[in-house]
Amino acid sequence: MFEIWGWLWDWLHQIPVIGSKIGPVLLIGWATYLVLLGGWIVLQKREPVATLSWLLGLALLPYVGFAIYHLLGPQKIQRQRLRRARSRLEGDALGNAVCSAACSPEALELAKLAQAATGLAPTTARDVRLLIDGAAKYDALIDDIGRAQHHVHLEYYIFTPDRSGTALRDALVACAGRGVRVRLLLDAIGSGKCSRGFLAPLIDAGAELAWFHPTRFWKFWSRPWLNMRTHRKIVVIDNLVAYTGGINITDDENERLRSDAYRDLHLRIEGDTVRALQLVFAEDWVYVTGERDFISDIARTLPEPVPGAISAQVLTSGPDSSWEAIHRLHVSLIHGARERVWLVTPYFVPGEAAMMALTSAALGGLDVRLVVPRMSDSRLVTLAARSYYDDLLAAGVKIYEYGPRMLHTKALLVDDASVIVGSANFDHRSFRLNFEVSVLFQDRDLGERMTKLIEGEFASAPRVRADRRRPLFGTRLPEALARLMSPLL
Repeated sequence: MFEIWGWLWDWLHQIPVIGSKIGPVLLIGWATYLVLLGGWIVLQKREPVATLSWLLGLALLPYVGFAIYHLLGPQKIQRQRLRRARSRLEGDALGNAVCSAACSPEALELAKLAQAATGLAPTTARDVRLLIDGAAKYDALIDDIGRAQHHVHLEYYIFTPDRSGTALRDALVACAGRGVRVRLLLDAIGSGKCSRGFLAPLIDAGAELAWFHPTRFWKFWSRPWLNMRTHRKIVVIDNLVAYTGGINITDDENERLRSDAYRDLHLRIEGDTVRALQLVFAEDWVYVTGERDFISDIARTLPEPVPGAISAQVLTSGPDSSWEAIHRLHVSLIHGARERVWLVTPYFVPGEAAMMALTSAALGGLDVRLVVPRMSDSRLVTLAARSYYDDLLAAGVKIYEYGPRMLHTKALLVDDASVIVGSANFDHRSFRLNFEVSVLFQDRDLGERMTKLIEGEFASAPRVRADRRRPLFGTRLPEALARLMSPLL
């Protein structure tokens, strides 16, 4: 050991800069930087693989590595204002959700888990519509906005100034012109194409606009939260109707305008579940703007709670919580499956717990199916996803690759009645870095509709064969290298 250190010391002294008088100063500075920052990373108690990856990067790239960590490294948000807002909201009618008396013991157990992890109470819905693809979602949304009387709240990751975005903006302008309060919360990165000029008519009509985590690189002393986005898609209209799911506002998801538009799924919800989604939006709005005065005004328009027939639980997750509620509920549902597990996701980069759940279900004889895009909009993610195929296929999981359009649906169907639909992909980014929202339903009718929807996708999703051709340099090596990036994707 001492011989190795002696050889390393001699080698370092052969480098001109280090061998000079400033060399020891640089070495001491490098060691101090590595110990202090590395110690702070270790104390965060994250997954060992991710922690070691960051430590190695910081050691080998002392300056570049620090810049990368400053921009993209793991962060926790102390959302004290948000927590205070939730405490206040729970004292109002917004927090008084109800649970269906028809919930099964298994559903109640999941509801308790979800409530403990998110702080949101279980609730019910009277009506849930599955909106397949963007055109159906945009038509329904614009129609409901046209009937709004009190307020329209919107939160989106992507809002682009194209034909689809312009149509929605114009509908909101007309809505605000009638005196309806319009609040629009956009992610500063995902909706970065929305210029001040494009949104000016909306602001001039009296709407309120806020940006989630705008980047301020000139404030170099403050971390820019570049890697922590709101990936949520939420619309709440008059406390009566809510929309959520995977469809953003963009021509990329409008099949009327593009033949290669994403294949996607969204929800239109009526019932008491709306107030839970209202609460999620309100917390995000308060977190970004600090404004709380609108809460009491919203609460006055709440209808009396009326239990619906569909048991529902709104799930939220983000870097402000270490419980990974959406991830946890996915894994819990899969472990509790008795007959089948059908998972549809555009990005499949599972952690150890999720892989264990899926393979255990398949090894136990359950009908486990995974539907992913043949080629997603990220080649790196596609390669990383395929690196998991061998283990899944060996356990008995049936894998289907959807094409030719990009599959963007995010849904989980377990047995006949358990359904999760939302904004969260089945990957590390959605489970840990992004602010996401999904809804867990317990309803046989909705389960039947999801079954027909997923079965219909199989026609455009050839099944992956275990004996498929996989050359070393063309397939296996790129997949293995992409998998190394899994904790960071």
